[in-house]
Amino acid sequence: MGVLNVTPDSFFDGGKYENVKALLEQVEKMISAGAIIIDVGGMSSRPGAEIIKVKEELNRVIPVIEQIKKQFPAVIISIDTVRSEVARQSVAVGASIINDISAGSIDDQMFKTVAELNIPYILMHMQGKPENMQQEPDYQDVTKTVLNFFIEKIGELRALGVKDIILDPGFGFGKTIQHNYHLLQKFTIFKILDLPLLAGLSRKSMIYKVLDSTPQEALNGTTVLNTLALERGAKILRVHDVKEAKETITLWKQLNHEPKTL
Repeated sequence: MGVLNVTPDSFFDGGKYENVKALLEQVEKMISAGAIIIDVGGMSSRPGAEIIKVKEELNRVIPVIEQIKKQFPAVIISIDTVRSEVARQSVAVGASIINDISAGSIDDQMFKTVAELNIPYILMHMQGKPENMQQEPDYQDVTKTVLNFFIEKIGELRALGVKDIILDPGFGFGKTIQHNYHLLQKFTIFKILDLPLLAGLSRKSMIYKVLDSTPQEALNGTTVLNTLALERGAKILRVHDVKEAKETITLWKQLNHEPKTL
């Protein structure tokens, strides 16, 4: 899954793509490098970010999704949003997955909308909201909390008839560095839910703060953690750097699926 932020303030690539032409060039680059899904987001979810107005979010994402679908009709588009109306309009113009960092907590119509649209839904755990999620996050057992959260929310979605659910433990969303590494260490526990697991580790502070560097210098660390996530059962890697992630997946597959004749 290649990340396409159409925002002025995302932590790594905010404001990088100033027009639709630049965005489409980036999409083409990601597809050529091996991206199967393009995740379009019109609102930053970095720590401290505020929730923008629906109209502003729609103005950012709808033209981009329309152009991606026109230029690259075979690619799968996910819409990264917490708003049911943004999700609905995005699906109408070509998106086919909803990626909701809030798990329906910001818009109480989101789960119902997902059920009506009958498309896959990425269910992510976050403590709080982006504007306050990193203000002293606290857990007795972060892995147990996230697991119980998934069980509860999966039940709610199933009751509404949602069939396809992808689970994202939400690295960096309302969690300390220690919480993040504990979740990664115990990542395999989420396999008991028998749903695809997504790992969003790309260039996050759990990498660059430990290494005393910056998001721009966090590619090598991202590759290391992506490898560990694959080892622990991740089926989707959400990344800014598709070529490197694709190479990681290829080598990991080679290691784990060697021809029996060798």
